Amino acid sequence: MQELPVVAKTEAAEFPVKKPNWLRVKLPIGESYKHVRGLVDTHKLHTICESGNCPNMGECWGAGTATFMILGNVCTRSCGFCAVATGRPGAVDWDEPQRVAEAINLMKVKHAVITSVDRDELKDGGSIIWYNTIEAVKGLNPDTTLETLIPDFQGREDQVQRIINAAPDVVSHNMETVERMTRQVRIQAKYRRSLEVLRLLKQGGMRTKTGIMLGLGETKEEVIQSMEDLVAVGCDVLTLGQYLQPTKKHLPVQRFVHPDEFAELREIGYELGFDYVESGPLVRSSYHSEKHVIPGYGKNKWNEEKLQATA
Repeated sequence: MQELPVVAKTEAAEFPVKKPNWLRVKLPIGESYKHVRGLVDTHKLHTICESGNCPNMGECWGAGTATFMILGNVCTRSCGFCAVATGRPGAVDWDEPQRVAEAINLMKVKHAVITSVDRDELKDGGSIIWYNTIEAVKGLNPDTTLETLIPDFQGREDQVQRIINAAPDVVSHNMETVERMTRQVRIQAKYRRSLEVLRLLKQGGMRTKTGIMLGLGETKEEVIQSMEDLVAVGCDVLTLGQYLQPTKKHLPVQRFVHPDEFAELREIGYELGFDYVESGPLVRSSYHSEKHVIPGYGKNKWNEEKLQATA
């Protein structure tokens, strides 16, 4: 699973310290949100926004953005941060790509994000369904921008190439954490392999993106090193957000990172050369992703802020 987790409604995690005020979430409001909410309920559509209990669901739906998960809801990996079930997934549903495309059309989504569980048991890693889904979404929704939040496909170039061939607007693959903590946080993943996936995507002409969770025990120096590693492989967009323990069985939060630290890391990210840096306690992979498709948008806004600050 590639999404940053949030606290589940049904099984609250026990944090070592009380959650700070800056992690409070406003209730979703607005006509656009109500419209999407009604469609999701009426047509029983599946979005990771709901199943992940994302704190930004109201804001994203209000902006016409939604995230869909394909290839089932059982993952072949057992990451220490993610609440998605681990086990033997069901059979591939070859009709799923068309249903996802129709759901996006029905919901009148302006910007869609598609993610998936890992399907390491499949020879193609699920990359054929990925390709078919991207093609179906683009075909039925030509005015909808599309981000794909993909697994690492075990680093297999032919599977990564299928994503490149389908050419979504943005291809995201989350690093999730720093190199030292990868084995603990992403048990079956490899830090350098994920960097290589991002390099291959960039080499193939894709606009690339990744996300890192903070508060798991990493140091500031390790985060900056990861940022430097990502710039070296040409990554365009970086999201930084606070890790929140989804259940008692998952990795505990080591600390709550102050908003000022997130602001500082945003500055460092732009100075290192990222085109867009989204950094804040409630930031998740898909937060403001409709803006991440626009080359230069983030960096130009950052430059404007700097000019205003010195005026």
